Amino acid sequence: MFATMLDLLFPPQCASCATIGSGLCLRCAPAMPPISHALPTLTVHALGPYEGAWRSAVLALKDGRRDVAGALGERLASLSCAQYALVAVPTTSARRAQRGFDGGEMLARTAARISGATLLEGLVQVAGDAQRGRRRPERLAARGRFEWRGRPLEGRRVVLVDDVVTTGATLEDCAATVRTAGGVVYQAIVVARAA
Repeated sequence: MFATMLDLLFPPQCASCATIGSGLCLRCAPAMPPISHALPTLTVHALGPYEGAWRSAVLALKDGRRDVAGALGERLASLSCAQYALVAVPTTSARRAQRGFDGGEMLARTAARISGATLLEGLVQVAGDAQRGRRRPERLAARGRFEWRGRPLEGRRVVLVDDVVTTGATLEDCAATVRTAGGVVYQAIVVARAA
């Protein structure tokens, strides 16, 4: 009910062209085959490159646009399937407070609802700041920033969900944490891949 009221007062608007109707319209970001990238221990599938409309959408998500988060979560559902559990890469508590929500969690929740996948909660960031604005060596050196506080995973097949991948250090750090908790992580799905 509350979401419907918000949509009436503030209808979804494309992050790229400002057209009313969706947080990211198909004209600006048409459906295309995912971009795949191998990290040391997992494969990442991205909806597109971190440029143009995809970059605008990720930045709008980071600025707290719920309509964009919903649109991107719907798109990520096409990269998910019901046999896997989705785990969102969490943002910092400061960013969550600033935006009013966790963008990664909203992406994963929407993708899970549409694809029929299970959403698992329990991954939390316990140390360090966001990777945004850091240089490549600093990003790659960041480890041990996450902890699993959910139910034991006991062999659950997990797909990590995030907004953008740059070096892959955050995804690898999260994957290591999920594996320590008993999960099996082979892949991650993200909105965009930065070169």
